[in-house]
Amino acid sequence: MQINNVAILGSGTMGGGIAMNFANAGIPAVILDVSEAVLQRGIAVVRENYENTVKRGRLSKSDMVDRMELISGTTDYNAIAESDLVIEAVFEDIDLKKKVFKKIDGICKPEAIIATNTSTLNINQIAAVTKRPEKIIGLHFFSPANVMKLLEIVRAEKTSPEVLATAIDTAKRIKKIGVVAGVCFGFIGNRMMAEGFHREADQMLLEGASPQQIDQVMYGFGFPMGPFAMHDMAGVDIMHSILKTTGKKENNREPYFNVLYQVGELGRFGQKTGSGFYRYDEGSRRPLHDPVTDALILQEAERLGIKRTTIENTEIEQRCMYSLINEGAKILEEGIAYRPGDIDVIWSYGYGFPRFRGGPMYMADQIGLETIYEAVMSYRDKFGDYWTPAPLLETLARDKKTFADWNIA
Repeated sequence: MQINNVAILGSGTMGGGIAMNFANAGIPAVILDVSEAVLQRGIAVVRENYENTVKRGRLSKSDMVDRMELISGTTDYNAIAESDLVIEAVFEDIDLKKKVFKKIDGICKPEAIIATNTSTLNINQIAAVTKRPEKIIGLHFFSPANVMKLLEIVRAEKTSPEVLATAIDTAKRIKKIGVVAGVCFGFIGNRMMAEGFHREADQMLLEGASPQQIDQVMYGFGFPMGPFAMHDMAGVDIMHSILKTTGKKENNREPYFNVLYQVGELGRFGQKTGSGFYRYDEGSRRPLHDPVTDALILQEAERLGIKRTTIENTEIEQRCMYSLINEGAKILEEGIAYRPGDIDVIWSYGYGFPRFRGGPMYMADQIGLETIYEAVMSYRDKFGDYWTPAPLLETLARDKKTFADWNIA
């Protein structure tokens, strides 16, 4: 099936960016929102993005006009009835998404593919509320969607091969680098980030490091920014909402999420509110040290009985990266990712992993899996079972093999 027109549900930053991708490829896109005022604001942002591209000399005025003519807006759900592909880009709340999917399932033509842009939620559960689970798929665009090249294509339990093939073809048509993933919390990239990289970064705040120290270490490693500056840029409210949705809150959440959760509870959502892990002067995106965050970290560490101490930069880098690699090995073993290279592509194009390092799994092979396995074992002995090595990592280290060897086998 070839996609000849598309509908996007939600006119926010993500929805508008997605529409631009299709317009850039000559594919008509209609944006649906419940409010005319919100819709017009969203389309105005799209126009502004194109105007800025024209000012930079990267797009002609006539091409901008042509692309804007391919983007329309509506508040009428019936306007999407004949769309070949419908992409939901509403707030990251599974109950809201289920409600939306149930409604549009009864409106869209039988052959239409319906996709969710969720970055973490269970697509099988979303598909289950429809009468066409074989036509439901995840299309996780990365923000800003009109700039970022990566597209995580998430195959749900009942997604048909034809729908998957169409999604892969569509990714190529809109000039995205599509990587297929399976269903789990966070899929490939966000799962590795939450259960590896950011888990350790957040935990080390409680143990004695500061947001500035950790961010500086990871910037020195080669990332464009550290994890806490990234939280502030993306919006602390996003992860705060996910923690509530997944139950990782109050007494049910792991200790390493406590600081982030409390930052969100205070309404410190990052750059958008002028404060998050850092504070921001009005009109500035430059992160500044904030004593409020320091006090919050100390308060949480004391409440949890964690004795704070000095953490060396080498330990920060190793714990952030080795936890990431260990989670990647679990993802490979579970079949969530098909190849180590898929993980490397996702982290290089979606998360700013330094290109010269080749991606986390490639880097692991260069370091040596025996070295990484031994370090992970030492961290398990020190911190507990959540550092348990992935069976695949253990096997490859024992056999003196690499992820590349496993890929060939």
